[in-house]
This record gives sequence, C-alpha cells and structure tokens, in this order.
Amino acid sequence: MQQLSGLDAAFLALESATTPMHIGSASILDPSLAGGGRLDLAHLRRVLAGRLGASRVFRQRLVEVPLGLGKPYWIEDPDFDLDRHLERTRLPEPGGMRQLEALMSWELSQPLPRDRPLWQMILVEGLERVPGVPPGSMAVIGKVHHAAIDGVSGAEIMGALFDLGPTPRPLPADPWEPEPEPGKLALLRRAGRNLLAHPRLLRSTLAETAKGLARAGAAWALERIEPPPLPFTAPRTRWNAPLSKDRSWGGVAVSLARIRAIKEAASSGDDAVTVNDVVLAICAGALRRFLAERDELPDKPLIAMVPVSVRSADERGAMGNQVSAMLVDLATGESDAGARLKRIHRNTHRAKTHHRALGARTLMDYSRIIPFSVAALAARLYVGTGLAARHRPLFNLVITNVPGPRQPLYLAGARLLRHLGAGPIFDGMGLILAVMSYAGELSIGVTSCRRMLEDASAFTRALEASLDELEAAVLAPP
Repeated sequence: MQQLSGLDAAFLALESATTPMHIGSASILDPSLAGGGRLDLAHLRRVLAGRLGASRVFRQRLVEVPLGLGKPYWIEDPDFDLDRHLERTRLPEPGGMRQLEALMSWELSQPLPRDRPLWQMILVEGLERVPGVPPGSMAVIGKVHHAAIDGVSGAEIMGALFDLGPTPRPLPADPWEPEPEPGKLALLRRAGRNLLAHPRLLRSTLAETAKGLARAGAAWALERIEPPPLPFTAPRTRWNAPLSKDRSWGGVAVSLARIRAIKEAASSGDDAVTVNDVVLAICAGALRRFLAERDELPDKPLIAMVPVSVRSADERGAMGNQVSAMLVDLATGESDAGARLKRIHRNTHRAKTHHRALGARTLMDYSRIIPFSVAALAARLYVGTGLAARHRPLFNLVITNVPGPRQPLYLAGARLLRHLGAGPIFDGMGLILAVMSYAGELSIGVTSCRRMLEDASAFTRALEASLDELEAAVLAPP
C-alpha cells in the first residue's frame, strides 16, 4: 500500500462529471514493420502483458478511506484484468485528422472507472488520410489519471512501453503479486495517525514559506527582479468559465529545427533564449491571433501556469506527481512577434528566479496539509455553484512542455511517427496546451471544452500561423 500525496489526491478531488482528470495521448504508428505488416489488438496485448512490471501504474488501483477522512491509497489490484483496459476501434471514412480529433475529443470526455487501475488504451485503425502519415497507419489513444502520473513520469512510462527497434526487447521476470484490499478499520487507524501529524507539517511549511518570501524579497531589492504575476490577476477570457462535459481536442506537429533556429537567432551573448521561451512565444502569438480575430483580446496580458518538474533522480519511476508551478506573463498585448519573444524571455527569467526563491516544493508541501475530505467538498461546491464565473481567473491556461526521446521508438514492432498529448481542464481553466518533443518534431496538443472552443483545429491553425510570424520576425534579414 502507498498513500497518495496531497497533490495526487487533489487531482482526484477535482474530478467531477464535467471534469475528467486524466492525461491523454494519441500515438500515430506505422505498422509496416510489425509482424505481417499489421498491428492487431492480440499482438498489442501480448507485448503489453510483458511490460506490466515496467510501471506500478498498470496494476495499482485506488482504495478510498471511509468518510473521506484521509487521502486514498494505491494497492496492487487483486482483480487486475488486462482486457478491461484495452479496446479497438476504427476511424470512419475518410480516416483523416479530423476523424482522429473527433474520436480523441470523445475519449477525453469519458472518465476512467475507479474500480480498476486508472488507465486505458484504444487501438485505432483506419488512418488513411492524415497529412505526413502513410495510408494504413494506426494510432493508440492512451489515458492515465493525473493522480497517477505527471508529465515526466508519463514520459518514463512511454519509454518503458516503447522499444528502440522493431523487435520488442525482453524484460526481466516480473515477480508481481496482488495484495488483499485493506479493511475499513485499518484505513481509519492510518487516517487517525496521519491527522496527528498535520500540526507539525503546517508549522514546518509555514516556516519554509516565510524563508522563501524573504529570499524573494531580497531578489527584488538587490537585483531589482520584479515578481511574476500573482494568482487571480489574470484577465477573463472565453476559457475562464464553468465547463461542459464535452471536450474539444486538436494537435499539430512542427519541425524542432525551426524552433531551435529561432532560439539561436534570438539569443545574444550570455543572454540565451531557451526552447521553452520560443514555445511560450508561439503559444502566446496563437492566443493573441485567435482572440483578436474574434474581438476578444483583453487589454491585460494573458497569464499561463507553467508546471515545473521537481522529480529527483531517486524519484524516477515513482508514481504520482512531483511538480511545482510558476506563472508567466505571455505579453499578448505586444503586437510585434520578435518583441513578444524578448518580453517572454524576461518574464520567464523573473518567474524562475522567484520560483527558486520561494522553494520548488512549496506547492506540494501545502497540498499535504489540506484534508482530503475538505478538498473534495470544496471542489464539489466550486463546480456546483458555478463560482468560476464570479471571480478573476487564477490564471488563463496551462502550458506544459515535456522533453521526449530524440531517437525513433517502436511499439509492438510498429514505428512511432508522431506523439500528440492532451491534458485535463477544470472550471475556470478551460485550455491546456501539452507540448512534447520527439525524434526531431515538436507537437502541441490543444485540449479545451467544446462550449469554449468548438473546433480545436481553429486553434492549431493559429499555432502554425504564430510560428510563421515568429520566424519572419526573428529570422528575417536586417
């Protein structure tokens, strides 16, 4: 048994009928190298059955503490059945990107059942007219609850499932054993012991926060580094409202070489622009373009929450979330794309400086203190009363950037051509841009609510236009 962290439990508490809290992906595969030039569900199942020991996610399910008096636990599921997690479907004709986006949008709208390990894979046949993808390709749609993984651990699971060549590698013997579900009395005793530790946790967390605020104040006074935006200071947009239950998803992939060329051209001396700065600038340009075309661009700049991994080397392979976050001003009021990139570069420097001063794990520390029952009740009240429409947004959107493998990968003998991500949204924050690099490409997955963004491909087109605009501004000859 392993108890969820406060942050993991928060993702469970946030889940509702309109807010499935899973991370998703669409992996597009070329099965021409698989056995017989075809990848079927039986073959995929055989490969997955040999990889279950690569991550605890696959066979651990939740056990709730009675009355919500404590955070739930993960146990090795005594009733685990791989077939309950695998499905097969086929895209309707013509089998293009629009059909894949529609299927992905529907899948992201469906919550994962909590009576089994919180993941699912769907083998999708019939990709016949996806640009840049050979006819007859396939896709695997994956869903894993955010309580079980963050972006970095999700990339680690991807590395465990995939191979470096078309022949699946052998793995060591798997000594897995299920465990019996604990009794309610034992869970209540554990909850009681944990509650006794809360005052000590609170004192230590408040003390560390005070030290962090002092460090942040010193950074401003000595180095004149202005603080990043505060929560609840973002302007309201169409994405900062209560959600419907229907999701809207789209994805786009671009050459990573284009991103790096902008990075190099925009850097000068010791003032090096990062790939992440360029990604944020592309997203900011798309937001500005999309909203301006609809006469919805706020006067104040949009604010993005950018997750920051705090996973240490000895936490690699562990379940759950090891993340903090920083708020970044996206300079969406700046009309010139090159100037916008420079401002975002300065803003990310500000955010990183204060994030380090406050302490990387502050968010995780506070999540440990809040009782799970209180968090769950607060989440239900927030959704049920529609409070997201009555206050300034905490921030406008999430932009998460996870570095992926540089070399080509294979799943069950099929080569991975493209990997597109998706993330959860919640009331008041109805847009997440999931960025991932893989084998010379950078993909951006757009997840929103259908009420807020009926056609996500409209936003992916804005992303492509934003990249073109930034290239013209930064790479144009003087």
